[in-house]
Amino acid sequence: MTALTTKSEQKAAAAATVADPDDIPLYEARRQIYPQTVHGRFRTIKWIVLAVTLGIYYFLPFVRWDRGPDAPSQAVLIDFPSSRFYFFFLEIWPQEFYYVAGLLILAALILFLMNAVAGRVWCGYLCPQTVWTDLFMAVERLIEGDRRERMRADAAPWTIDKFAHKTLKHSVWLLIAWWTGGAWVLYFADAPTLVVQLATFQAPAVAYMSIGVLTFTTYALAGHMREQVCTYMCPWPRIQAALTDEYALNVTYAYDRGEPRGSLKKAEAAREKGQPAGDCVDCGQCVAVCPTGVDIRLGMQLPCIQCGLCIDACNTVMEKVGRPRDLIAYDSEANLEARLAHTPFTQRIIRPRTILYAVLICLVAGLMLTSLLGRATEGVAAIHDRNPLFVRLSDGSVRNAYTVRLINKMLEERTFVLTADGVPGASLEVIGDNADGLTIGPDQTREIRVLVTTRDKLAAQASLPITFRIRDKASGLTAAVNDHFIGP
Repeated sequence: MTALTTKSEQKAAAAATVADPDDIPLYEARRQIYPQTVHGRFRTIKWIVLAVTLGIYYFLPFVRWDRGPDAPSQAVLIDFPSSRFYFFFLEIWPQEFYYVAGLLILAALILFLMNAVAGRVWCGYLCPQTVWTDLFMAVERLIEGDRRERMRADAAPWTIDKFAHKTLKHSVWLLIAWWTGGAWVLYFADAPTLVVQLATFQAPAVAYMSIGVLTFTTYALAGHMREQVCTYMCPWPRIQAALTDEYALNVTYAYDRGEPRGSLKKAEAAREKGQPAGDCVDCGQCVAVCPTGVDIRLGMQLPCIQCGLCIDACNTVMEKVGRPRDLIAYDSEANLEARLAHTPFTQRIIRPRTILYAVLICLVAGLMLTSLLGRATEGVAAIHDRNPLFVRLSDGSVRNAYTVRLINKMLEERTFVLTADGVPGASLEVIGDNADGLTIGPDQTREIRVLVTTRDKLAAQASLPITFRIRDKASGLTAAVNDHFIGP
């Protein structure tokens, strides 16, 4: 029996053996991974995603958007000094931060939907760690060669040629990391202006510090830590494992078709004798191309980012040996179990889980869109003076003081009329200005001091609701805020 056991079956049995919990080490030294070049459909998709996402990240700060005079012309800008976030035609004010919260909720729901449909497709194609690691590995292959060349070079003693290649590789990595950090700070200031300031060493110190931190983190995470980030630092694999179900499409090895595995000659000999033989020729290409070093034939594993490169590698081998493609493919656990039971199966992309996520996405997106389309371009806020709460004047009247802030969200100057309702016999006075003509500059706020006085007799310890209302003289648009008028 032992003599008939193949080498691959021994490996699988050893991997499946449960170790004694007392013997499991708390730390495992990193095993160097040398991913091999692969060509195919999924590798092409990853190249396209890499080019598009990095192109957007690096060049979006230089895209212009005309917002009129005295307004920033950068399409995407996080303007901390002015407390604004500009995104093409949108302008988000600090008090509208709930839009950012809505975007985060929307992103989470989309991530859940992606997971329900195709597992860790985010990790395999769109995650920044994956994208930058892909770029760093492409540079590594270009300079040091493919898998075998890099392994031989690392095992060989140091020479001038090896030192030169290593120096060039790390220099290019640092250059990419530096430009990654530089591109990030361009989202917080006018990009062309900041580039000139950075080049002439006139930029703010915080810009240089931010670039330094991001340069170091990009270089460390994408160049050195790589799969360590996905396996140990990122929480999403653990969250995803709790959210997935048996109908989600994941990169899966069809062991019902591939086992028992063995070399091509052994498999052909077994078939001639009428013995079982799988399509897997145990070439190891699926492991060689994996960026995290996973053997997908051992089943789903935490480090697997579902990038599909092993599918490309296996399909290439299957074509060469004349066997059907998709021995490794995006498949569901339910479909695999149905094949083993020889029962018909239909993949269910649309199911209660995906419908729920889709409905929630549409609901959140609809609420945000409705709010954006109907949001006011003016606003008013009021704060009652706390000390004193009221003042009794010599003629017996009662006065309350307020700090009122007027908001103009349009990119043009506007004139407002301020009124106060709710307090009988009250008069309103704006210190240093006229309540019938309060001018506010484009995209600005203005703070004024307001005195409200009434000569009517008030009940003891009165607290009357008061409404401050502003009206745009040109458009007639209004905004209001409620407060209280305090009596003795």
